[in-house]
This record gives sequence, structure tokens and C-alpha cells, in this order.
Amino acid sequence: MNPRLAAARALAAVLSGKASLNSSLPAQLDKVEERDRGLVQDLAFGTARWQPRLDLLAAQLLQKPFKAADADVQALLLVGLYQLFYTRIPAHAAIGETVGCADKLKKPWAKGLLNAVLRRAQREGEALLADMERDPVVRTAHPRWLQKALKACWPQQWEAICAANNAHPPMILRVNRRHHSRDAYLALLTETGISASPCQYSRDGILLAEACDVRGLPGFAEGWVSVQDEAAQLAADLMELAPGQRVLDACCAPGGKTCHLLEAEAGLAEVVAIDLEAKRLARVRENLDRLQLDAQLIACDARDTASWWDGEPFQRILLDAPCSATGVIRRHPDIKLTRQADDIPALAALQGELLDALWPTLEVGGMLVYATCSSLPTENTEVIEAFLARTPGARELDLALEAGLRQPHGRQLLAQEGGHDGFYYAKLIKIAASRG
Repeated sequence: MNPRLAAARALAAVLSGKASLNSSLPAQLDKVEERDRGLVQDLAFGTARWQPRLDLLAAQLLQKPFKAADADVQALLLVGLYQLFYTRIPAHAAIGETVGCADKLKKPWAKGLLNAVLRRAQREGEALLADMERDPVVRTAHPRWLQKALKACWPQQWEAICAANNAHPPMILRVNRRHHSRDAYLALLTETGISASPCQYSRDGILLAEACDVRGLPGFAEGWVSVQDEAAQLAADLMELAPGQRVLDACCAPGGKTCHLLEAEAGLAEVVAIDLEAKRLARVRENLDRLQLDAQLIACDARDTASWWDGEPFQRILLDAPCSATGVIRRHPDIKLTRQADDIPALAALQGELLDALWPTLEVGGMLVYATCSSLPTENTEVIEAFLARTPGARELDLALEAGLRQPHGRQLLAQEGGHDGFYYAKLIKIAASRG
């Protein structure tokens, strides 16, 4: 299959609201030559990254918008525009190969349209985009609702956040303390010819100068190291783990934090890891097996404690709550297409429900760390504020954390170009059982 067609079909599913790139892209990658898979990924993720501005440019070039049934043609046009403005692919190849894909869609009428629009974009696109730069959606390549939300929440930082969201994310490693110290593993990387440096905030984190195939990392198959963003690595130390503790990792998939907890404290009595979908727990099990670690995995709704909790209290709970993922857009740029403003209040309500449900499973004196990969206070400090107001036995603890910005409750990390993702943390201690 033509790599442009594969990318367009993956994107069409996203534009139609039927899938994310993580779910739609693998099936398309299976249909192209192995040598073309990198190109397909670049076309799909790159087009999603710049879609808000490319979509507005397309609207300037089209006489009328596409019908819902033609999301595949719309996606193909966006892939063509991405090639013209954000890749080194020669214009004649970008246009010719993209237009030729219309036949495979069984929509021959689209060939003339795509050819005309892409050739006009080649001639006039730069000037049109320059005229449109006054629109912050074009300037930041973020959907209007999100651009406005970031500006309202972070008036001093919102443009830097958008720039970081549009940048390619760095590749960051987490060294397994059970095998090597970070300095020892850095020495191994140097011997292998891989340039790297220690992360600023995570004691286990290593920032690679360039991304590489994990199979080339010393001891990857043996579990010496994993790939995980620096911000996510901070959870393990915030948990203040100690031997003999029973730990709950709620909403655990894909399991990076679950594994880090077990690496950080070998003497834990038990780690129970919950996720809503059994198929996502398969990935958690794969990660545990590679690292030669073990946890009790349960597929369930964490809120339904009657279905999974055995009544034995936990000394520590990590709630990495489902969220808008607005802090990790650079890793999942299709969030710009799939997430809507109305999602945020619903997510905040879910986050509050999870806190309420899990709190009774925590023993008095135990601690809960609340985390999201969201950059929006509605899902973060406001959720914690509301929970504390309705939960007499809960108190907030200070975070031993230099990263990020102090909030009314917790600490917000904003995405940094060349650094960590956007993330949020708050820590709570249970000083008394809830009054029923």
C-alpha cells in the first residue's frame, strides 16, 4: 500500500471520531512495506500535529467543506499539505503520489480536486498562512478551545506550552535500580557510543541526545532499562515506599509506574494494579515479565471496589487518573483532534469519583498520590480542592519536588521542549476514617 494512503486511512478514522492513532495506525502499518513504515508514522503523526492550521488552510483553498462520508479524502488532502509544508519530500512527488491515492479510495472525482488544491497550496500556501498567522489557532496549531483554555490558565506560559506540544518529544530512559545505578548505566551508554545525560529531576532518568531503537540499548531485553518520560518517573519517589507496604496502582496501564514502584522498593509486600480493560493489562504483564517483576493485575472499574477489593487496606495508593492527556500532546498529537472542550468537566467528575471510591481502601496514616498528564487545573488542583472539602479525614502533604509550579493544591509540571512532559501531582494523607 502507498504510505500516503495508509496514513490517510489511519487519520480518517480519527477525523471521523472512530479511533485514536494508537488504535487505527497499527492495522495500516501492517499493509505497507517495512521500509515505508517510518514514513507512514511521520505522515500520520505529523499531519495530526499540524492539523489545526492545515485544516484552516484547506478551508481557504476549498470552495466547500468535505461531507462526513469523505473524511478519507479530507485526510488525504491534509497529508498532502503536511508534505508540502513540513517535510523535505519534493513537491512534485508529494502532489503526484497523494493525488494518485484517490483511485484506491474508489473516488476518482477526488483526483482533480486534490490536484488543484495541492498545486494552489504549492503556489499560494505560504502567503495564505502568513496572512492567517494573526489567528492563534494557526499560529499555535492548537484547536481553538484548547488554545483559549491554555491562555486562560497559563497567561505567561501558554505560548511556550503550545510550542512544546508541537515539538518532537525527547527519548527518556528509566534505569532499573535493581540492576544498575544511573551513573553506571550512563557509562554503559558511553561505551556503546550512545550520547546521553542525566535528567534534571528524576534520580533514575536519562535523556538521550537522539532517539534510538530500544534493541540497541545495553541490557534492554534483560530489564536493565525502560523508556518512560521524566515527569512520569517522579511518582515512585513521591510514594515514599517502604518494605512491607501493600500498594495499589489504580488505572495502571501501560504499566510504567507499576514497574517503577517495584524497582524502587524490592521489599513491598504486594502491588495490586488495576485497569479497566483486560487487553491493556496484557501490555502491563509484558513489561513486568521483561523486568522480571510481579504484581496482581485486575481488570475492573476501580470505582467498583466491591468487585475487586478484599478488604485488606493499602498503605499507599497511586491514582494516575484518566484525563485529557493535554500534557502529552507532543507524544500523542491526535489529542488535538479527538479531545473536545465538553470532555473536561466529565473527566473531572470521573477523577472525583475515583478518589471517593478508593479513599476507603487506604488505611489511616496511609498516603495517596494523585497524578494526571493534564495541563488543565480543572482536572488537577480543582479536583483536589473539591475532594479535600468533602473529605474530613484527608489532608494534603507538601511535595518534595523542585519541578513545575506550585498550585493552590499540588504541583503542575508544564511540557518543556527537550525536557519532561506536562504532568500534575498532589499527595494526600488519611488522618482519620471517613465519618459515615
